[in-house]
Amino acid sequence: MKKLVTIFAILSAFAVNAQNFQLHRDLERGHYTSTFEMFKMDKWGNTFTFIDFDYDKGNVSSAYYEIARVLKTEKMPIGLHVEYNGGTSNQFSFANAWIFGANYAKGTKDWGFSTYAGYKAIKGADEANFQVTGTWYVNLFKGKVTFSGFADLWTENGSDEAIANYIVSDDTVFLTEPQIWYNATENLSIGGEVEISSNFQQSHKSYIRPTLAVKWNF
Repeated sequence: MKKLVTIFAILSAFAVNAQNFQLHRDLERGHYTSTFEMFKMDKWGNTFTFIDFDYDKGNVSSAYYEIARVLKTEKMPIGLHVEYNGGTSNQFSFANAWIFGANYAKGTKDWGFSTYAGYKAIKGADEANFQVTGTWYVNLFKGKVTFSGFADLWTENGSDEAIANYIVSDDTVFLTEPQIWYNATENLSIGGEVEISSNFQQSHKSYIRPTLAVKWNF
């Protein structure tokens, strides 16, 4: 459930604060994933954070966390993006990583997109890496249906040795999670997502993994 509502950064012209809780049922792997997301604006830009928990046999089997800050004023056409991400699981730990780059966003209440590109500093890697991320949202049928999502492309160059139990693989990784939601009420949405990935989480394979989900908007 990685980064789904970085799209809230696009909504900065329309909302001061936004947060939601999602619960997904992975139809392929048979486990649940919960996601809590928060976005907050201020006069110097915005802050976005989320945390994912995967549950296996009723226990937490992995946790992943991100926090991103965009420095941007009304006079700045492009924002400055700083991000941290990391996590752990029963099998391995995600290598701590920092991203430093530039962010551009544009949108209305009905549609929008955001993108950033930056240098990615992965702990223990002895080569430079990068990440490019794009997010989008489209509100249809007077806001009753929302199509949203993100797409990430990043590199993991630098070492074939274990770094915090995570193998930096010298692979280029692609991950996207388009989502569709029926907004039953102002607070409750029903829908799901499809995770499409290549070389993600040490797999060296490509996957298509659908989920069914509910979301509560605070």
